[in-house]
Amino acid sequence: MGIFWENSFTTFLFVTVIIGGGAGYLAGRSLASNWRPVPQLIFYMLLLGLAVRFFHFALFEGTLLSLQYYVVDTLVLIGISLLGYRLTRVSQMVAQYRWLYVRSGPFTWREKQ
Repeated sequence: MGIFWENSFTTFLFVTVIIGGGAGYLAGRSLASNWRPVPQLIFYMLLLGLAVRFFHFALFEGTLLSLQYYVVDTLVLIGISLLGYRLTRVSQMVAQYRWLYVRSGPFTWREKQ
């Protein structure tokens, strides 16, 4: 038993990070490409956190109603989804407004000189 995972680190890595994080990353990309706001992304990750907690319960005999593990799972999902959101938003800004902005890093853009 760990502070961040319930059964094993492998289970946490597989269910939360790979499966849930993959879904969160794709959701972040989708919301960014449709110009949706970040609070909407957070709301969807709260729902996805419930689904991930259910997978831990149904597949690996985890605790379904555990606030601690739900918060950990959801924070991981929010972090991964914000990564996908930001990477997509930077690509959008540079591609759609190429006369105004240039990429200054993987997570940022700046005005053209």
